[in-house]
Amino acid sequence: MEGFRVLEIKKSVFENNDREADKLREQLKKEKTFLLNLMSSPGSGKTSTLKATIAALKDELRIGVMEADIDSDVDAKTIAETGARVIQLHTGGMCHLDAGMTKQGLDGLGTENIDLAILENVGNLVCPAEFDTGAVKNAMILSVPEGHDKPLKYPLMFSICDVLLINKIDVMPYFDFDLEKCREYTTRLNPKIKIIPISARTGEGIDEWTAWLRAQVREWNA
Repeated sequence: MEGFRVLEIKKSVFENNDREADKLREQLKKEKTFLLNLMSSPGSGKTSTLKATIAALKDELRIGVMEADIDSDVDAKTIAETGARVIQLHTGGMCHLDAGMTKQGLDGLGTENIDLAILENVGNLVCPAEFDTGAVKNAMILSVPEGHDKPLKYPLMFSICDVLLINKIDVMPYFDFDLEKCREYTTRLNPKIKIIPISARTGEGIDEWTAWLRAQVREWNA
């Protein structure tokens, strides 16, 4: 006689979250607010890329940012300097945001008069990839110093993203980073992904990235 039961918690959690994520997207569509989920490992240049993105789009789009982190408000203070509406989200030790947590953040941020809301997710390549936040599109940043083989090591992250920004291309001569291999590994996992090499420091590639994002926002909010 068995003295215990086995509960499939993970499946249940994901199914419930997916339903909440779909509801959140429906709400955002009605409110004409585009939500971008921006993910990467720590140190890839998320905040620097975000600053460059805001600078390029702030005269055209009303932008709000949710900075998610386990602790600290360093990134929120940095983004506040751009003039964008910003809120800091502390996850209480959790390494990701789910749809419910994202909705709480949007409620705190306020989506009125926001065309583009950006969630800067917690920095890692594992947990954030597993949870649908309710975002319209998922973007990730891979920096050159991390290496071109990251798609092989973290396939789910590269599989669920709509766009991959390869950041810090200005330091590519100093690292053993093969751009074409990175493209090959990534498109093998995700043939539809958009890949844009950028440098948040020099501005290279930012025009292409913001043109893509601008088009996505306009289509969603039309």
